Amino acid sequence: MIPAQSITGLVLAGGEGRRMGGRDKGLEPFAGLPLVAHVMQRFEGEVSELLINANRNLDGYALLGARVISDAEEGFKGPLMGIYSGLRAASTPWLLVAPCDSPALPRDLVARMVAGIGEHDIGVAHDGERLHPVVALLRTTLADDLARALAEGERKIDRWYARHAWCQIDMSDCPEAFANLNTEEEKHRLEQTLTAAKETP
Repeated sequence: MIPAQSITGLVLAGGEGRRMGGRDKGLEPFAGLPLVAHVMQRFEGEVSELLINANRNLDGYALLGARVISDAEEGFKGPLMGIYSGLRAASTPWLLVAPCDSPALPRDLVARMVAGIGEHDIGVAHDGERLHPVVALLRTTLADDLARALAEGERKIDRWYARHAWCQIDMSDCPEAFANLNTEEEKHRLEQTLTAAKETP
């Protein structure tokens, strides 16, 4: 098993939020907290350090109590660049990545990812129907290889994963936990669902 002190957590909040009108999704209010704060709760007490990958509103993210890192290269080059920036910033052997727009992720996300990685270099959450490439546990020694891939123009996460010893981590018992919010409508719908679930005795 991988101990908590060997894992850095990374919440990806560096996107442009184009489908949400260009707004900074991670700081969008959701059920009384910024969206990113719900994801941060999954890491509390489970990792050595928590990072937020953000490319704007850095002061706002810093107020949430995690170390904020921006992409190693400017220009909103996608989640693979965010993952690389986290691999480079981490001081632990492992990096666990999650997106800021999935506020319903399993409460035991870290434990489940650690239990499922085995001897692999990368473990990726699978909800029974599809992979969630930005919910992943990775060895930080992969940073140099990812730097080379990015320099060659690679932007597809799954294609880079396929270069390494990777595995699917079974999350098929809770596919709804991986809902991610790309529009205002999706945000309101999930907010109502989660609020109703809390009120149900």
